[in-house]
Amino acid sequence: MTKLRQLWRLVRESHENPIAGESAVPAPIAADETGITFIGHSSFLLCTAGRALLVDPVFATRLILLRRQRRPGVVVRDLPPIDAILLTHAHMDHLNLPSLRAVVREMRRRGLPTPVAIVPTGVEDLVRKIGFREVRSLGWWESTVLDGLTITATPAKHWGARMFKDTHRGFGGYTIAAAGMPTLYHSGDTAYFNGFHEIGRRLRPDIALLPIGAYFPDSYRAVHTSPEEAMRAFLDLEARVMVPMHYNTFRLGREPMAEPLARLLAAAHRAGVEDRVRALREGETWLVPQRVEERELIGV
Repeated sequence: MTKLRQLWRLVRESHENPIAGESAVPAPIAADETGITFIGHSSFLLCTAGRALLVDPVFATRLILLRRQRRPGVVVRDLPPIDAILLTHAHMDHLNLPSLRAVVREMRRRGLPTPVAIVPTGVEDLVRKIGFREVRSLGWWESTVLDGLTITATPAKHWGARMFKDTHRGFGGYTIAAAGMPTLYHSGDTAYFNGFHEIGRRLRPDIALLPIGAYFPDSYRAVHTSPEEAMRAFLDLEARVMVPMHYNTFRLGREPMAEPLARLLAAAHRAGVEDRVRALREGETWLVPQRVEERELIGV
């Protein structure tokens, strides 16, 4: 009953204030460029090597009863042609069926091929009837090649059940690599674990999209990172730039909505890497420099 009361409190609080923020049209990205557009929560539009990918796209206003606090930074009608959708796990704030159907409908409306769906092992049945042109599943460290992109599934410390008993479902993150392009890493939901060292060693991501919210009460840190733990993960990965996510969109933890980013920036300052954190506003597109070590282009 305690968990139900906590959930109802979150739902009630999610309706207390008007939804904030504005949507924007994502900036066009050339085939030899990499662009990262923050949609909100853990949702991103990633354009690299001439391909456009969505990761965990959630455009819906509500997750059943829980209402988002900020509008999605991009609306479906303004998306570029989407080549693939990557889903990190089956939780409803990451695998949102209405949003997936909306993207498929939009591509069909334009007369375009529908995207390929890439999911963890055990999640295929949830998306098979949506209309993707293909569904590919990956276990940890497995890779698939899509139009010159190598997409590799990475481990995480989380859980994958959509309801309660379907604990067979996989979970994790992905790296996206292409010749001559920065390697992107989206961790999915995860607590801190030693696996970040191995991900960094084996896959050498340049840009790490890492979660920083839903860490309080402390028991939540069994499956989510605090901002300080996310910074530790970033340092373990030895990536060049960190883009924070999983904060300021849905009320999932008891911490104040504005706290995660402030704590992350303080942790980055203490570590001497504040110039390597790129916090994006919803709808903002970051055009990644060809050499991501060009620090003057990486300010917050």
